[in-house]
Amino acid sequence: MILLRRLLGDVLRRQRQRQGRTLREVSSSARVSLGYLSEVERGQKEASSELLSAICDALDVRMSELMREVSDELALAELARSAAASEPVPAPVRPKLNSVSVASLAGVPEDRVTIKAPAEAVDVVAA
Repeated sequence: MILLRRLLGDVLRRQRQRQGRTLREVSSSARVSLGYLSEVERGQKEASSELLSAICDALDVRMSELMREVSDELALAELARSAAASEPVPAPVRPKLNSVSVASLAGVPEDRVTIKAPAEAVDVVAA
């Protein structure tokens, strides 16, 4: 089972270590006990939104950045879990694109039209 509190703690620890700061420095700045912050980083305690806000302020990191990194870690963990369980990973859903007729571009010669889009998003159909 993937525990969100463990992923969150890992990301918080990495943020702190990137800055070369100690648990003591961050706990003092965030006004959180050193022991509690350590438990949050180890994924042993669930941090409230208020506590996360205080830690993010102490680390000078936006909470949205923290959550984005946690989300990325969660996605990787889910993929790894699916692969380990040999479950097929669902293919991403491609959005349905509207058709564009080159002939509908008034005044533009057909051989001068360039369409830029990601390769996986374009189906080329000859008329």
